[in-house]
Amino acid sequence: MYRFLLSRQWVILTLVALLLIPTMIRLGIWQMHRYDERSARNQLVSDALDAKPVPVESLTSPGHTVTKLQRYRSVTAVGRFDTAHEQVVRRRVNADEEVGFHVLTPLVLTDGKVVLVNRGWIPADGPSQTAFPKVPAPPAGTVTVTGRLMPDETTEASGIKDIKDLPDRQIMLINSAQEARRLGASVLGGYLAMTAPEPRGGTPEPVGKPGMENAPLNYAYAIQWWLFSAAVPVGWFVLVRREARDRREAAAKETAQESAPATV
Repeated sequence: MYRFLLSRQWVILTLVALLLIPTMIRLGIWQMHRYDERSARNQLVSDALDAKPVPVESLTSPGHTVTKLQRYRSVTAVGRFDTAHEQVVRRRVNADEEVGFHVLTPLVLTDGKVVLVNRGWIPADGPSQTAFPKVPAPPAGTVTVTGRLMPDETTEASGIKDIKDLPDRQIMLINSAQEARRLGASVLGGYLAMTAPEPRGGTPEPVGKPGMENAPLNYAYAIQWWLFSAAVPVGWFVLVRREARDRREAAAKETAQESAPATV
């Protein structure tokens, strides 16, 4: 009764089922790896945001590459803003997905070194894309700035193309090495996303906190793939039993018809 399993149709169906099972198991394992990675990243971000502020020079220095453990750490810097060398970073969006600029202002520290400060977002409401936008002034004199330490931006990490020959004082990426060459100064690696002091009038608009990746979804997807892998053999078994039953019923019906007396 189960010889139909040797037919071409059922051989193909069985092979597909056998291939689906390990594939779904591997997809579940991959989702669990993604869950672990995202959970670890979220924990790093949470720990960094909860840590007490420390002086910026205790975590970075000229030429330093900000590490994953240092990213988002709250740091303080004391100095004066150098508005003469202020720049804007093009094609940046705010929480409402509006396109504008980030305002990048060098902060000259008391020892003469420089740290780049992203003071926040402003709209692109100038007369043209080539004109330097109107930027609210930062606090004058010596000021204590608090911000989240961020690594230098690269095309590889951000996906943003570093376009050259832009209008004056406009850039695509925040990079301390490039700014060190432009300023002719010792610039600390990375930059600060400023959180304090709060800007007058709420502009520039402070850059938002980093978002947490949705790790629980990966966990749910992993369970889902493993349930699918378990459902494949169950479904195959149900189909086989149904096919065998239909064949038995068809055979019984045919036998009954053959054994019935002929009509006179």
